[in-house]
Amino acid sequence: MRVPLSWLREYVDLPATETGRDVQAKLISAGLEVETVEQLGADLTGPLVVGQVLTIEELEGFKKPIRHCTVDVGQANGTGEPQEIICGARNFAVGDKVVVALPGAVLPGDFAIAERKTYGRMSRGMICSSEELNMGDDGTKGIIVLPPGTEVGKDAIELLELVDEVLDIAVTANRGDCLSIRGVARETAIAYGLPLRDPALLDVPAPNAFGHPVKISEPLGCDRFTARTVTGVDPEARSPIWLQRRLQKVGMRPISLAVDITNYVMMEIGQPLHAYDRKLVQGTIGVRRAEEGEKFTTLDGVTRILHAEDLVITDDRGPIGLAGVMGGANTEIADLPQALDSARAGGTPIDLENATTEIVIEAAHFNQVSIARTARRHKLSSEASRRFERGVDPLAAPAAAQRTVDLLVLLAGGTADAGVTEIIAPSAPHTIAMPADHPDKVAGVHYGRETVVRRLQEVGCDVYGQDELIVTVPSWRPDLAEPNDLAEEVIRLEGYENLPSTLPKPPAGRGLTPRQRLHRRVGRALAGAGYVEAPTYPFVSEQVFDQFGLEADDPARRVVKLVNPLSDEEPALRTTLLPGLLGALRRNDGRGSHDLALFETGLVFHPREERRVAAHLPVDRRPTDEEIAALTAVLPEQPRHVAVVLAGAREQAGWWGKGRPADWADAVEAARTVAREAGAELIVRKGQYGPWHPGRCAELAVVTDGAEQVVGHAGELHPRVLKALGLPERTCAMELNLDALEAVGDGTPQAPGISTFPVATQDVALVVDKPVPQAEVEAALREGAGELLESIRLFDVYENEEQLGEGRKSLAYALRFRAADRTLTVDEASAARDAAVALAAERTGAVLRS
Repeated sequence: MRVPLSWLREYVDLPATETGRDVQAKLISAGLEVETVEQLGADLTGPLVVGQVLTIEELEGFKKPIRHCTVDVGQANGTGEPQEIICGARNFAVGDKVVVALPGAVLPGDFAIAERKTYGRMSRGMICSSEELNMGDDGTKGIIVLPPGTEVGKDAIELLELVDEVLDIAVTANRGDCLSIRGVARETAIAYGLPLRDPALLDVPAPNAFGHPVKISEPLGCDRFTARTVTGVDPEARSPIWLQRRLQKVGMRPISLAVDITNYVMMEIGQPLHAYDRKLVQGTIGVRRAEEGEKFTTLDGVTRILHAEDLVITDDRGPIGLAGVMGGANTEIADLPQALDSARAGGTPIDLENATTEIVIEAAHFNQVSIARTARRHKLSSEASRRFERGVDPLAAPAAAQRTVDLLVLLAGGTADAGVTEIIAPSAPHTIAMPADHPDKVAGVHYGRETVVRRLQEVGCDVYGQDELIVTVPSWRPDLAEPNDLAEEVIRLEGYENLPSTLPKPPAGRGLTPRQRLHRRVGRALAGAGYVEAPTYPFVSEQVFDQFGLEADDPARRVVKLVNPLSDEEPALRTTLLPGLLGALRRNDGRGSHDLALFETGLVFHPREERRVAAHLPVDRRPTDEEIAALTAVLPEQPRHVAVVLAGAREQAGWWGKGRPADWADAVEAARTVAREAGAELIVRKGQYGPWHPGRCAELAVVTDGAEQVVGHAGELHPRVLKALGLPERTCAMELNLDALEAVGDGTPQAPGISTFPVATQDVALVVDKPVPQAEVEAALREGAGELLESIRLFDVYENEEQLGEGRKSLAYALRFRAADRTLTVDEASAARDAAVALAAERTGAVLRS
């Protein structure tokens, strides 16, 4: 919400010395997030004056249209002579009043104006557009054309209110009242302890039977509807400069007088309004739910297919407005002034019979949830919908309608019709019972009853009672629903900065759970191995499973779909961490970071076989363990996974060596790192699954209750997957079920065994067929060596057809033997080695390399 300080001062008598920065500090202290204070006109200096175009000469022979103009600027140039100016714009004519920057002026962006010769003529100044003066969008995309009655030579900086300060406030979803000058002025008045001149305090005539007929068929969606009519409107009336400038300062584009007035009142009071051309409204105005599939064209020219939950405004023909979101093209008010400008510039002739002279004003209050869903469903967020979905004061509708009528009478020469339509669904004010010392208990500060009552009254509450307060919430604060909300109001107005800082005292004996500790250990271990944690969103598109090449019956394809997803392109919860991590890798690679190693630990979601509806838990007490267990049983299964992705260089090149690229072995080693932290023994063997390259994929398993359980995969991704996802070549990945590792692991810290006896090392080189996995060879050596084997390590892989034969490879292992109670002899170590080689030969066909 953009709030001009000059507009704010109309409702609060701020001290003349108060700047936008001062007001910002006060409002931040009161709980409003004022992000910036924009200094309008700070880099603008005159002379900037009003001029009248006397002559226009079209210059020929140039690539673009160029005009040589003479402009009367009065005595502003010191001579009274017409000013020669070269200009390329074409949206003005002889006799128009324009804004002229004379030599010596400096426009925003440090653009100095001086006399110069251009296009063969002298140019002594510049005719300005709104963009050049940093005024915002005025809809013309050209030169500013002022009203005919503007005085020539007048200071344009003052006329256009170019010098001002604008507060940009980030309004939270619960403070819809602050999406208006009225709401921010109320907060400012409270912060300064000053009275508020409420713009909604107007004399409003009582409803009668002579107003435009209205019928509400959906009172739950629309509990208040006010309709007023203004006749005899001058169709050629234009929005005055002050009105246009205020709309521009709050970030809106002036359109036409009637539309500008409704937007102005919405920004001023916070009540969205809509104006209909009375001649185009046929019969009774109604409010109902749309029919499923019903079509309707909004003001932006888009034909929309309506949903049965959409709330629509209708007449006898059908929909004329999408309630609380946008009006319809079939009752749009004609912008005659713009048509006149277009016709004068050689455009389409004007049809005066279609000009709008009678206007029906709608000021209604709609259901917050209904408007929010409609706006999201149609991807049509408007200024009106943003206010309705955050909460609009239902009692402000009559005042807003009256304010609109008054401005139409004043600025458009209209006449207020005597008829007033007011349809209201009965409702009682919202009251809250609260102990007077409740804010004290929440804040840990003694405020006292007097302070509590005073602060609640400042925000508009009616307060009665002594020890037990009965608080009636003001209509403009629908967010105040319970005692804690009232306590928050007292605390924020007394100042968050005045709350004492106290450290909580947790009870002894409560710390992290084993699962949480494992989660942290894994994160630290991967970070120590050079990986960077990259948390990603848990939402995926089902298309990614096709890109991964998963089988049609793969369990990972069974997803939990969201009823109201953040994005229609990603409506499901993830069953694997890889889509998010690979997306992060792709984005970083596309931005120039090519050497990447990322990891994530997080939940994945699998739907249960039996789909049941969760029961509603009580809110007046803690749910029982049985109720919590029943709720958990309905929720999707949510195991925690860990995944890594790698691309580019794993070791950088430098004076120490050439470096090396990341490969499948790094992904496997990441899995072993995780398994060590979990205290689990990981089985690594050749595998084939989904997105991994079938020849460079390791299947990761653990032994559970005597049976092997696959818990993940690691290796290099398939080239087809890399192409589909736009990933770098040779990208590698690993994913493990961390919960499964925890279940079989022993997280108890194990002290290393230190022997006083020396180690005996035996090296063996075995020749096997190339397809034989080294893991099988290692497993056979380990089993055959027996209890004396302390460790085994593969230190060389050698391939040479001339020496080894076609299709053969050599695997060299270092075997370390040690006994716990004696020094091994050479014969004992050799016997253990020979037993290991013998079993490897039996199982894998390995032979000792000569």
